[in-house]
Amino acid sequence: MTMEQLLRQLSERVKEHSASMVTEEAVKTAVVLPFFQALGYDVFNPAEVIPEFTADVVGKKGEKVDYAIKIDDEIRILVECKPITTVLDKVHLAQLYRYFSVTKAKFAILTNGRLFHFHSDLEEPNKLDNRPFLTFDLAEIPSHLLTELKKFEKAEFDINGILATAERLKYTSIIKSEINKLIENPSEEFVRLIAACVHEGRFTAPVLEKYANLIRTAFREVIRDSVHNRLSSALANTETNTDNADSEESSTEEIITTEEELEGFLMIRAIVRDTIKASRVVMRDQKSYCGILIDDNNRRPLARLHLNRSVKYLSLFDNGAEEKLAISSIDDIYDFAERLRSTAAKYSDRSVSPTTPSAPQGLPEEA
Repeated sequence: MTMEQLLRQLSERVKEHSASMVTEEAVKTAVVLPFFQALGYDVFNPAEVIPEFTADVVGKKGEKVDYAIKIDDEIRILVECKPITTVLDKVHLAQLYRYFSVTKAKFAILTNGRLFHFHSDLEEPNKLDNRPFLTFDLAEIPSHLLTELKKFEKAEFDINGILATAERLKYTSIIKSEINKLIENPSEEFVRLIAACVHEGRFTAPVLEKYANLIRTAFREVIRDSVHNRLSSALANTETNTDNADSEESSTEEIITTEEELEGFLMIRAIVRDTIKASRVVMRDQKSYCGILIDDNNRRPLARLHLNRSVKYLSLFDNGAEEKLAISSIDDIYDFAERLRSTAAKYSDRSVSPTTPSAPQGLPEEA
């Protein structure tokens, strides 16, 4: 089984049996060891996954860290486990904090079996940060998280590669959290800042309360309008492209673009936007699949979505010929982000003119 399949399986276990994981030992056995096994570590090798790790130089005799994980004969990850009912806080970092400074570990994980907090030393070398750079709920694994966890696989483990994105993850997460707080409970300073654009006069308590409620409503409407506009824009492009494609695929059967296809298209366009201009990525729906093209040119396919069936597929073209891959949901598209970017890169510097296309090897031109 793949890493993703194993983690999805583990996620279901946490959902179904979390009530039974009331002890630390239950969390270790049912979740933590299988988690690292999914990442490719030999949890039965005590020289690789070391239980009850101690270091005499810490200065607190008898104090232990639940697990230390060795990679290339060096301790790189420390793990501290708590019962699933524990609310994780920086107070639980005490042992990890001390051990981090006297080992060659670069990452420390604090977990209660459901919530995982990944820490490093982004703020000060060899000193564990109080704030994690990555947090997630194992019971609800978003697909984009799998990309980050893949970096911790034993076969893929690269300290520099992880640290390169850790800082962005950490501060983006903090900023998002603060924005969410402002949306739900705008501070007085924020209310004054926004209300000053429309209000003349003193800011009394009733005035501040009125504008706080208005700001909450405005926040939600901005988010809703943004989602609506993106979907409407994608739908408009689809309708235009379908009209242009009538001569290519004539049929009395109506082509219906589903919300799932629209969402898949938007996901793919977001994935490759750093590689190629988003405006060049176009959706052209067909009867049997939904095509994602570059420059609206069927000789420049980026991907194909086969979603209107019991078994869903994603077609990729990074190796020239079409490769059809089974997916369980459109969230799986994120697992192929690098391959999509690789395909987009082939077209990023080419001429936009459709008169001199270069068809991928093995791909027949559509009628």
